[in-house]
Amino acid sequence: MPILKSLGVADPKVPRAGTLPLRSSQNPFEEVSGLEEEEAGELGTLPNGTSCRRRATLEKLAGLAPFRLGWAPGRRAGSPGDGQPRSFLGRVLPPGIRRSSADFGLLARLQGTRAHGDQETAGEAARRLAFLRLGRGPKPRRVSLAERVVPAGEAAPEPPPKVPEPPKMKEPLSGESGILGLIQQRELARADEHILELEAEELASSGGAPGPPKAEGAAGGRRARDVALLYEALQRELWALVRETLAGPGPGAGAGAGAVAQLGQVLVQEEAADGRRGPGAARKLRARWAEAVARAARERLEAAAPGAPGGLAGQLEALRARLLEDMAVVRGRLAPAYPAGLGAFGVYLRGYHCALAEWLGTSARRRLPLADRYALLHWHNQVYPREVLGLVDMVALENGELGPLLSPGTLRGLEDECVTDVKAQTRAALLRVLQEDEECWGSTEEQPSSLAQDVCELLEEHTERAPRISQEFGERMAHCCLGGLAEFLQSFQQRVERFHENPGVRELPPDTYISRTIALVNCGPPLRALAERLARVGPPESEPAREASASALDRVTRLCHRVLADLLFQELQPHFNKLMRRKWLSSPEALDGIVGTLGAQALALRRMQDEPYQALVAELHRRTLVEYVRPLLRGRLRCGSARTRGRMARRLREDAAQLQRLFRRLESQASWLDAVVPHLAEVLQLEDTPSIQVEVGVLVRDYPDIRRKHVAALLDIRGLRNTAARQEILAVARDLELSEGGALSPPRDHAFFADIPVPRPSFCLSFPLFLGRLPISRLARPNLACLPWPRPPSPARPRAQR
Repeated sequence: MPILKSLGVADPKVPRAGTLPLRSSQNPFEEVSGLEEEEAGELGTLPNGTSCRRRATLEKLAGLAPFRLGWAPGRRAGSPGDGQPRSFLGRVLPPGIRRSSADFGLLARLQGTRAHGDQETAGEAARRLAFLRLGRGPKPRRVSLAERVVPAGEAAPEPPPKVPEPPKMKEPLSGESGILGLIQQRELARADEHILELEAEELASSGGAPGPPKAEGAAGGRRARDVALLYEALQRELWALVRETLAGPGPGAGAGAGAVAQLGQVLVQEEAADGRRGPGAARKLRARWAEAVARAARERLEAAAPGAPGGLAGQLEALRARLLEDMAVVRGRLAPAYPAGLGAFGVYLRGYHCALAEWLGTSARRRLPLADRYALLHWHNQVYPREVLGLVDMVALENGELGPLLSPGTLRGLEDECVTDVKAQTRAALLRVLQEDEECWGSTEEQPSSLAQDVCELLEEHTERAPRISQEFGERMAHCCLGGLAEFLQSFQQRVERFHENPGVRELPPDTYISRTIALVNCGPPLRALAERLARVGPPESEPAREASASALDRVTRLCHRVLADLLFQELQPHFNKLMRRKWLSSPEALDGIVGTLGAQALALRRMQDEPYQALVAELHRRTLVEYVRPLLRGRLRCGSARTRGRMARRLREDAAQLQRLFRRLESQASWLDAVVPHLAEVLQLEDTPSIQVEVGVLVRDYPDIRRKHVAALLDIRGLRNTAARQEILAVARDLELSEGGALSPPRDHAFFADIPVPRPSFCLSFPLFLGRLPISRLARPNLACLPWPRPPSPARPRAQR
């Protein structure tokens, strides 16, 4: 056949029937011997003992049944025979003359085999093996053609799409496969020992000093790469074990303390090996273990936070629960399994601390609402130190205390944002609440006011949360809220003044007007207490805001008290006009009307808060006695005899006792007013001058605002016209005035005689009106007329003192 002309010379010792022995040195289709080692056991030898490794057969070349050339000596293939079965080529080829080498081209195009063929022995197949390789090339990689018979006239089916195989991990060579098996079985300590031994052998072969892997093909470099791959596989298994032991039930948790102990033993072994390697070649597996713990902690925390309901506060609560759960696992199961020298508990705690710091820092950099900022600051300052770190053993930490979760600058920024937002939100909310409440003041319907309660709730929401975060933050928040409260109270004062100055409010029913005024007064005590509390908590610079708040509330309270007192005394004025008259000496009608009216109006005043109620009752007590004494000192009734003075003094004492009982029942705290009328009664009734001087001295001592004009008016009512006696009595008042000339005036709520104007002081002329000329010695008689002194012009007093 022509295709075999250049394949070499046949061996003369081998028969030529159906085989073609070739020399290996001249066969162009010969493959490398290393690739044919797998077929050495399958191929036999020829009957003459010659190897048939390089022989091919037509049968295996075409994938057919037993193949016969189909020709005999002297007859062409495919020609009619002697009745013997024709070969496959003889049946499919038309008769004619052709070249023998054409059989090989036809065989290469055939993709089927005969359904029925003669069985041949293994020896016959072996003798054709070399010829098969010649026709088909290297070892076939496809399935048998008998399994892929395609009927004539049909196209061959398309091959199925190739499924991409996952990339295979680069494994060490077959000599280290046992170590890899140990790693996969998690016999980590034994695997690490073998790796260390392999590394020692590689170091010994490379000269005893660690260095980079050698070039491809070098034995030392190949072993170094094997060691590196084994270390990578070992570390993957170690860090997977770290994750699994924290994740709860699983392969790592199921392994128990033994797997964790092996991990710790590997770390100890590697740390000792790092000491032998030197600093330049140390693998630092202990540091990588700490990094793996931090990664696992980060994964655990990130998995716990996103699914928690309730915003950032709910996420922080989920983090707290996850921290406590994992640290309990570390304390009870993981840390005892590690060698003591590793400080496993501290490593895990620092890993979780760093992961938590990273999570909180990311949250703090976002634009958070006010509630989330409060939650973050409170969790950072209180919950984490108390409920997390307070439950763990801090002695287990090797490097002292843990660092802060958030930097001081980040915390200060969060606090500044909180203060700014609170300042803006509270001021807008306070003005809105005031506007809504003011719209109800002029209404005739009875509507309870909740202004003070709303204001306190708005501010206390922040002033109570901030101190729970930190004392400094609480002081800043208290100062901020106090400033907002002071501005609100000044606006509140202005609107109350406009309300009472509005003529339209006089058209309201008296009961409705009194109820509105009492409601405005009742706002004072809770707001005043809030301002005082904020000033105590806040820094020293909060004092001006506290004073402004107190001043605004005092103005509101005094205004409302004056309005209520004016309304009451308008009703009492007819009864006061009946005092100090002749009928008053014998009938208690006037005082009974005063007492009855005050008692009835006191029921409405009981709706007032205790503090302003006490102040109002004290003012009513003072004004009642002022209005009672005013007609007395004006000289509406004068005593011309001792009998009249006795009756008048007795009536004064009875009225004073009745008024004292009334105001005691009204719970008045102004007990200093109880003695003023009895002292006046004593001055009127006493006969001797020294006793009168003593009583006047007591009056001047207890009521510093009394003046000589008041004493002179009292002496005139008494009917004392003796000049010497008058001068002696008035001298007591003058001396006390001179001794207390530099003293401050009594406070407004303790002023009594200052609110009682008296007529101009009188003087006695030493000239009888009915006689134009009499001796000087006869002028000093009781019937001498007394004329008043001309009143000197006095400077105008402020309106508040009138």
